[in-house]
Amino acid sequence: MKIRILGTAAGGGLPQWNCGCAGCATARRTGAARTQDCLAVSADGTAWYLVNASPDLRGQLLATPELAPAPGTRDTPLRGVLLTSAELDHTLGLLTLREAAELTVHATLPVRYALHSAFPAGPLLAPYTKAGWQTLAPGRAVELAGGLRAEPLALGGKLPRYAADLPGEGWEGRTDWVCGFRFSTADGRASAVYAPGLAAWTPELDRAVAGAGVVVLDGTFSTDDELAGHTGGARSSRGMGHLAVRDSLPHLARHPGPRYLYTHLNNTNPLAHPGSPGTEALARALAAAGAAVAEDGMLIEL
Repeated sequence: MKIRILGTAAGGGLPQWNCGCAGCATARRTGAARTQDCLAVSADGTAWYLVNASPDLRGQLLATPELAPAPGTRDTPLRGVLLTSAELDHTLGLLTLREAAELTVHATLPVRYALHSAFPAGPLLAPYTKAGWQTLAPGRAVELAGGLRAEPLALGGKLPRYAADLPGEGWEGRTDWVCGFRFSTADGRASAVYAPGLAAWTPELDRAVAGAGVVVLDGTFSTDDELAGHTGGARSSRGMGHLAVRDSLPHLARHPGPRYLYTHLNNTNPLAHPGSPGTEALARALAAAGAAVAEDGMLIEL
């Protein structure tokens, strides 16, 4: 199995275009940028699937040699997209893929509904490409090209802001608005977990992590009160649907063995700014737990 981490930042990226905080200013000055969360995975190194489609997708695809078209063709190794949520930072890039001859998008039922109503990515794509939409159900694995198996994990009920007033009953309270994936090869020799959005550590995640070679986790905020400390507001990490790094680290100790990486870092997170105040102690805590910060362009082979 091969995994190419295309982007590691939360919505807005790093630096964020309208943010003049110390971290964003440093990123502008040093060029230490991060693009928005996205990943590519393949079981055989030939058939590739995107996990999320970020607003930065075009640049991410151009920077990934495995996803380049063969010379003289318009065919690429990209076989489809799997979505972990309906958030804009995970779905806006779908429109970038409109030139594809055909496109298969896998998403849970509420995410599909949002992308055909409040944010009509499905209807927008239809005139440009042959788009097929497949519904994912948590706990029910799907078999993909190249021997890749993907099992969705229900991780949270946070609706995107644009979907807060969706018509119809039953959309609020569902736990599959946000999901992760456990990927494995057909022979079962390699497996990985991807969960860039994580409201709480669940028994499902416990089961998925066990025996995995690599686990890529939600690293949006370092602590539950990180954003409140920067903005003076009252929004906590948990209140925004993200388990803080400090709160997920104890769970890693219960599952030693996998390589743990944190992704989806907010621009306020000191882990996104090596050498910044507060980074050293947190970096030591990560190292003690066998964890590190994912980097844009990182290639993982299992």
